[in-house]
Amino acid sequence: MTDEPRPAVPGDEQRSPDLTPPPAAEASASEMLGAALGGAAKRAGLDPAAGASTGHVVWAAMGGWRGVLESVLPGLVFIVVYTVTIDPETGDGDLWLSLGLSVGIAAIFTIARLIAKQPITAAIGGLIAAGVAAAFAAFTGEASNNFIPGFITNALYGTAFLVSALIGWSLIGLAVGFLMGEGTAWRADKRKRRVFFWLAIAWASLFAARLLVQLPLYFADNVTALGTLKLVMGLPLFAPLVAVTWLAVRALYPHRDRAGGTSQE
Repeated sequence: MTDEPRPAVPGDEQRSPDLTPPPAAEASASEMLGAALGGAAKRAGLDPAAGASTGHVVWAAMGGWRGVLESVLPGLVFIVVYTVTIDPETGDGDLWLSLGLSVGIAAIFTIARLIAKQPITAAIGGLIAAGVAAAFAAFTGEASNNFIPGFITNALYGTAFLVSALIGWSLIGLAVGFLMGEGTAWRADKRKRRVFFWLAIAWASLFAARLLVQLPLYFADNVTALGTLKLVMGLPLFAPLVAVTWLAVRALYPHRDRAGGTSQE
């Protein structure tokens, strides 16, 4: 560190003499959003600075075996039980049994994490999702309405990624900028902006594809096909896109970590 005086910056006169960082209220919306997204990505094991292998990152993003089961099993049980209990005369399955077992399994996962004193965020999220979906179906008496919350989630996520790409503030770029310690400086790099644009478009396309394929089955009231395709278009598509995103980001920052050093290959 040198003893040369730092150039004056507008607003310095309002700061304390010890040059502490400005209050959080002064941070821009993009910086706060980037910090939130980056923090979530880091907690999920998606930190490019960590130097982890692609397979390890994808597995961590899915939550390991426990995360996979928490994500897949409630929906799988619902669709299997509903399908095997379909009455040939009415064409309807046992809705209450299907919902009860689905929510019950989600609750068991949450209780198991509590007993093991493990992080319960994912399990609680799964339990809430299962409960909300069950409520939609239970209150209407239509099994297909169990999938409405998923449609809403895909629409919101897809729209957010698409809009962020089109306005030049890719959500992927905001998250990576925080993780790599460069904030929004990536927007001055045409290559990074282009990569982050297409990554956001790719994620928006995933959510849009789910809606395009599943909504017609919903309106056709084909619960079995709808439930099956929801599972197929879930983790099996999520995992490869996580891998592509990870590899693209690592290619943009091949020799850097958040502190500006070298990454571990």
